[in-house]
Amino acid sequence: MAEEKKRAVKKSWREKGWHDIIAPPMFGSAKIGETLASDPSQLPGRVFETTLGDLIEDFSKSHIKLYFQVKGVEEGRALTSFIGHDMARDYIRSQIRRRATRIGGISTVVTQDGHKLRVSSIVTTLRRVQSSQLEAIRRDMREVIEARARERTFDQFVQEVVLGKLAADIYKAAKRYCPVKRVEVWKTKVLAGPA
Repeated sequence: MAEEKKRAVKKSWREKGWHDIIAPPMFGSAKIGETLASDPSQLPGRVFETTLGDLIEDFSKSHIKLYFQVKGVEEGRALTSFIGHDMARDYIRSQIRRRATRIGGISTVVTQDGHKLRVSSIVTTLRRVQSSQLEAIRRDMREVIEARARERTFDQFVQEVVLGKLAADIYKAAKRYCPVKRVEVWKTKVLAGPA
C-alpha cells in the first residue's frame, strides 16, 4: 500500500512541467521565477512576489516587494499583471525617529486609462509639526497623487510609484510647510481594471 502511494507521488511529480514567470512589459517582461504545474490551466490566478532589487538588479531596492498575478500562459511562459506593491515593515519603521511626525495618507485614484488603485503614502518630518501643517501636507499629498494618476496611464503611474518619482513630487509639495526627512509611497493595491 505504502509503495503504491510512493509510486503515485513520483508519477504525478514527473508529470508536472516548469513554467517561467514573466513580469509585465512595464517591468521589461523580465523573468521573475519559475513554477511547477501539471497543467498550464492551473496557473492563471496564482500570485507571485519578488523584490524590485531582484528585478532591476539593484540591492538598495530590496525592501520594495512587488506582487504579480498570472493572467495567462503562452508557450510555457506564465504572463503576469501587476496587482500591487508594498515595502518591508522594518524599512518603514526605520524611517521614524523620535520627535518627528509621521503623516500617513491613503488615496483611491483612477489612472488615465481607467485602472483603479489604492495608494498609501507617508511623509516623515524632521521635527514635530502643528496640526495645521499636518493637514496641509496631507491635503497636498492627496492632490499630488490624484493629479499624477489622472495624467498617467496605469503603466506610467506604477513605474513612477515603484521607482520613487511620485514620492519625490510629494516631497517637493510637503517641504513648503516644514523640513521633511523622507517621503515614501509604501503600498499600492490594484482594485479594478478599466470598465
